[in-house]
Amino acid sequence: MLKYNLLQHTWIKTLTTNRWPLLIARAVALGGFVFAILAGIIGTPVGNHNFAIVAVWIAWWAALMLVIVPFLGRSWCAVCPIPMPGEWLQNGAVLGPIQDKNKRKKFRRFPKIFRNIWLQNVAFTLLALFSAVILTRPSVTAWVLLGMILIAAGLSLVYERRAFCRHLCPVGGFIGLYSQLAPVELRVIDTQVCKAHTEKSCYQGSENGFGCPWNIYPGGMISGKSVNTNCGLCMECLRTCDYDNIALNLRAFGADIQPQNKIKLDEAYKAFIMLGSALVYSAVMLGPWGSLKNAAYQVGTLPWFGYAVALLAFTWVLLPVSFYLITQIANRLNPTSQSPRQNFEAYASALLPLGLAAWVAFSFSFVFANISYLWPVLSDPFGWGWNLFQTAGVAWTPIFSSQVPALQVLVLIGGLIWSGNTTQKIAIDRNASRQTWPVMAFIFAVTLLLIWLFVA
Repeated sequence: MLKYNLLQHTWIKTLTTNRWPLLIARAVALGGFVFAILAGIIGTPVGNHNFAIVAVWIAWWAALMLVIVPFLGRSWCAVCPIPMPGEWLQNGAVLGPIQDKNKRKKFRRFPKIFRNIWLQNVAFTLLALFSAVILTRPSVTAWVLLGMILIAAGLSLVYERRAFCRHLCPVGGFIGLYSQLAPVELRVIDTQVCKAHTEKSCYQGSENGFGCPWNIYPGGMISGKSVNTNCGLCMECLRTCDYDNIALNLRAFGADIQPQNKIKLDEAYKAFIMLGSALVYSAVMLGPWGSLKNAAYQVGTLPWFGYAVALLAFTWVLLPVSFYLITQIANRLNPTSQSPRQNFEAYASALLPLGLAAWVAFSFSFVFANISYLWPVLSDPFGWGWNLFQTAGVAWTPIFSSQVPALQVLVLIGGLIWSGNTTQKIAIDRNASRQTWPVMAFIFAVTLLLIWLFVA
C-alpha cells in the first residue's frame, strides 16, 4: 500500500519533534477549556448565548466530526487539554522528563480487566443518556468538562501514563474507532530495527522524552491490528527513538479496516453504540416526535427513564444482536471455519464507514444551522451584554439550509458504498462471497433509515 512519510520535510519534522509547538497548542486548548468551564458556570443559562455551548458543541464539534476525525484521525488527542494537569503531576515536569531515573515516580498499571475500551463504551453511553441537557445547558456542560479533567488527573496520580485517555475517555473512544478510516498514521519504518533494539526507548522513555503515554510499543503497530485506534499521535516516540525509525505517513483512507486487520469485541460494540446513537440523536433532535424530544430533555422523570431504557436497549442489544443474527445467516449461506464471534467482529468493522458518515450527516444538520451563533458569543462569551469584537449584534443566520439534505444523502450514500465495499473484501478474503448479501442488506436498511430521518 502506497504511503508517504511527511517527516521527509524538515519543517514538519521540526514541528513534531520539538516540544514547544505542541505545548503551545495544548496550552491554548487548555485555556479555551478552562474558559468554557468558567462561562458555563457564571455565564448566561441561555445556551446559544453562552461560550460553553457554542464553542464546545457547535464550533469544536464541527471541527472534530467534519475535519479532524475523517482526515486527521486522532490528532485532536495530540492537543487535547484534558490529560495535561494530571500528566504534569505524574511526570513532575511540563516539558522534558526528569533526567535522574531514580527520582521518577512509579505508578500502577491499569487493571488488566479494563485494558480495553469497554469503560469508554459505558462512559459514552452515559453521556448519550444525558446529551439533551449537556448540549443545551451551559452549567451542565461546564461540570461535565470539569469532571473529566478531575477524573483524568486523579487517575494520573495512581495509574501510569494516560490511563484516562486510553481506557475511559468517552470522546477518545469514538475518535480512536473512526481514526482507522483516516489517511494519517504513525508507524515504524523498519520492524527489524525495533527487534534488534533492546532498550525499547520509544516505549520505556529516555533522557530525550517520556515512554509512550498511550502505553503502546510502536514496533508492534503492524498490519493485522487496528493500530490507529490506540495511538494518540502525541509524537513522543519521535523524540525517543534512537534510530529515527518512526514515520508519520499519509496513506489511503480506511487502511486499518482491511480484512487482515482484526477488531475486538469491545471495538465492535463501540461501532454499534456509535451507529445506534447517531440514529437516536437524529430521531430526537431532527425528527417530528415532540414526545420523544421532551422525554430526552426531562431528565429524572418517568418519560426520561423510558427514553433511557429505549436508548440502552437499541444501542447495546437490538442493533448488535440483529447484526449477530445477520452474520449467522451469512455463515449458513456460505459456511466457513470462523466462530460466530469471529464472524460478528469481522463484519462489524464494515460498519465503520457508514457510522462515520452518519455522524457527519447528523453534524451537518445542526452545525450549519447554528454556526452563526459563534460570532456574537465571541464578543459576549458570558451573555453579559459585552461587545468585545463588535460582533455581538450579528443575527442568527442558518447557512446552506437548502443544500444540507442533499449533502446528507450524498455522505450517507458514500458511507453505504464504502461499507459495502469493505463487506465484500472481508467475504472474499474468507472465500465466502455469498456472505456479502445479508450483511449488505443490514447496511442498506440502516442507510435508508438514516436518510428517512434526515430528509423526510
